[in-house]
Parts: sequence; C-alpha cells; structure tokens
Amino acid sequence: MTQHLDIHPLTKAVFAPFGDVIEADPATMRFINGGTTERFHALSSAEAAGDGARLIISLFRGQPRAFPFSIDMMERHPLGSQCFVPLNGRPFLVVVAQDEGGKPGRPQVFMARGDQGVNYHRNVWHYPLMALGEPSDFLIVDRDGPGNNLEEYFFDTPFIIGAPTL
Repeated sequence: MTQHLDIHPLTKAVFAPFGDVIEADPATMRFINGGTTERFHALSSAEAAGDGARLIISLFRGQPRAFPFSIDMMERHPLGSQCFVPLNGRPFLVVVAQDEGGKPGRPQVFMARGDQGVNYHRNVWHYPLMALGEPSDFLIVDRDGPGNNLEEYFFDTPFIIGAPTL
C-alpha cells in the first residue's frame, strides 16, 4: 500500500533530532569588520571521524524533481556530517527519518526556504538532494577520506510526496 508524506515547514525545533538548520539567527549575530558586516556565528559544527578524515567544501548542482515523487530509499553517513546551503535562493525539500533498529523509520519531509540550509548530523537517515523548480546550486561541507561513509536502505514499499506549494 502506498503511503503519502506531508510537507512541513523547516524549523530549528522540529529538525533538531536530525541536525541543524543553517539560517541568519539574530541571537548569534555580532558585528565584525568595523561594523560593516553581520556575522551569524557558530550556526552548526561539521564532523569528520576516522583516521585520515578531513572536511571538504564542494558544489552540487541539483536537478529539479518531478512530482508526485517516490521515496524508495534513504542514505546516511556514519563517519561525518553533511551540510547543504542553497546558493541560488531557491527552496528545496529535506527528507529525513529516525533510525529504527538500523534502518530508517517513516520519512519526514520539510520545505527549506531559499535562505535556509541544513547540516545533517552523523548517521542521520536522509534522502539525497531535492531541488525544486529549476537546477539549483548548493555549497556542501562534508567528510572526505578513507572508510565507508555511505549506507543505503531501500524500502519495500515507497513513500509518495505530492507536489509542493512554492
């Protein structure tokens, strides 16, 4: 039986079990550079575990998804966090799930605004990048180095996401 997933707004509170929302938080703001720049400080921390691991910065260009969309798998990174920050100011979908005995539970779907990014904590089940509307560029901060940092799980029955309202 097909299971449908609702899309919810992305907030720090609801996303906290999975990672951090990267956004301009006034509580973290301080002026630098002689008062000409607002710095929103320490919004998240990147993780890279294992001998020879290092943090890297990459660009991803996500192709827009067609809806309704089928979530048939999820992935996680046991050795490092993974951060996605949109560069084009476009919204995107974030799909995450709690771990249930070594496999993902029911996915949760969040709509990230174009001024929000996410940093998935280590070992958090998530669906790969989901750009909306048109090709979108993202700044990525994640782990590189030896060791298997990718685990995938394929659902027996996919979950369906209906067309988001932009």
